[in-house]
Order: sequence, then C-alpha cells, then structure tokens
Amino acid sequence: MPTIVHFDVPADDPERAKKFYAELFGWKFEKPFEAMEYYLIETEDLEGKAGPGGGLGKRGAPDQRIMNYIGVPSVEEYLSKVEKLGGKTVMAKTAVPGWGYLAICTDTENNTFGLWQDEKEAK
Repeated sequence: MPTIVHFDVPADDPERAKKFYAELFGWKFEKPFEAMEYYLIETEDLEGKAGPGGGLGKRGAPDQRIMNYIGVPSVEEYLSKVEKLGGKTVMAKTAVPGWGYLAICTDTENNTFGLWQDEKEAK
C-alpha cells in the first residue's frame, strides 16, 4: 500500500514552524544547505523506527499548502497540544468506524494537516 515518503511544509516563518513541529511531534531538523533556508525533517513512527522524511522551507506562493495525516497514539491528546502551541482545530476528532479517528488542524503557519489514530474499535 502506498505511504508518505516525503512531505514539504511551506512556512512564512521557518524558525517558528520548526519550533512548533519539534515541540508537537519531536521531529528533528537539519539544514543541509547554508545558502538556502530549507530544512530536512527526520521523523519516527510510534515504535521509534524511522518514518517518512520531509522538508520545511520558505513558502513559495501564497496558496502553497501541505496536507498529510500524522499518526499519533491519541487524537485528543494531540489536539490539546496543537491548541496550546498556537495551532487550531479545523475539524474535531471524528470516528472512521472500524478504522480509527482523525482530526484536521492548522499550525502556526496556517498549514492544514491531519491527525490519525489507529483504532479498530472506533465507532
């Protein structure tokens, strides 16, 4: 089954966005090019294994957006963290019966992303 192998996060303020994602998910950032405001993102899955990689850089166009679902152990817990760190909930925790729960949020840069919690008992 296909999975996310790379994602890009456009940001008006890359330093602010890096802080948000590092605190929310524990993502690590590396700046591979000194002359370019772009950071590689290293992620881990819920078991500590390497997850999909991505990148974060200056927004190239006003309508540039991301949309990926991030796997978390608890959608409710992470919705609370999103709000605490300056993000917003766009769609509250919603059950996908027999599969899990999802929610849609925006970060401090007004990028839209989803939270996903596997839960076969979801109703």
